[in-house]
Amino acid sequence: MKDLLSQVGMGNDFEDAAVIPIKGTDLALVKNLDIFTPIVDEPEIMGEIAACNVTNDIFAMNVPEINGGMLVFLAIKNNTPMEIAEGILRGIKKFMEKINSKVLGGHTIYCEWPLIGGEASGFIKKDWIIKKSGVREGDRLILTKPVGIQGVMAAYRLLKDSPEILEKYSKNELENSIETAIKIMTTPNQNVVKTIHSFDDFSFIHAMSDVTGFGLAGHTREMLQNSKFSAVINNVPSINLSKDLSNDLGYAFNECNAHETAGGLLMAVDLKKTEEFTNVLSSNKIPNWIVGEIEKKEPSSVKISKDIEFIEISKF
Repeated sequence: MKDLLSQVGMGNDFEDAAVIPIKGTDLALVKNLDIFTPIVDEPEIMGEIAACNVTNDIFAMNVPEINGGMLVFLAIKNNTPMEIAEGILRGIKKFMEKINSKVLGGHTIYCEWPLIGGEASGFIKKDWIIKKSGVREGDRLILTKPVGIQGVMAAYRLLKDSPEILEKYSKNELENSIETAIKIMTTPNQNVVKTIHSFDDFSFIHAMSDVTGFGLAGHTREMLQNSKFSAVINNVPSINLSKDLSNDLGYAFNECNAHETAGGLLMAVDLKKTEEFTNVLSSNKIPNWIVGEIEKKEPSSVKISKDIEFIEISKF
């Protein structure tokens, strides 16, 4: 879709959300629209995941609050039990309350394929926006959530439909990994942004994005857009079992291209401020890992270190 937008003249630089300057002020309105298909059967959990997915792109622009609330889009089959639709909406409401916001309304339709999502927005001073591009040589790449959602959520489905495929795995371990994945997908990135705003000067964060459908390497590559820089990934926090599951099920995990959903914030941070920033994140109980660094080698390339370390995370 991003390539298509470029072809029809909508620009070559892509951010996580639309930025609309407010005329006559120093403010901008940051807006995001996101819709996707269900990945879990539990309606309330699915609602939370959907709301997290919508709002993450606002937080990825360094916006600390969702102003107003979320407009919900919901497409369901005409024979879907009403309690499922109500459960999804309860989950969205629950998540929005986590981030001190609410559901404003929205639109529902009947459709043969269920779709869940919506629109959210927030205001920020124009100079406070942290764009996806802007990396500098020597920056350290910091990630705030483990990866591995694709493989683990595939196991979620297989446990229900074809458990024999997963016979070599411990069911308890699988269930623990699924629980971790769901916690990741329903945890807002808002506290990361609030931590950023706790600094009087946060210009040491040169670029930021959230890790979703293009995987860790793909979103790192987006941060290199139109630059002379490259990146190397040498450490990857991953949900317990996600590496083995992904390799067994054919996902591009080792290349860091496996899809994520409602993932963490990926930040390019000045080397001189990295230790201080990671310590403050940790003191605010925000998990974080230094996963790589920015180099000046082959422009716009992302290299996976031959000595890459996958750090298994069993609890988030």
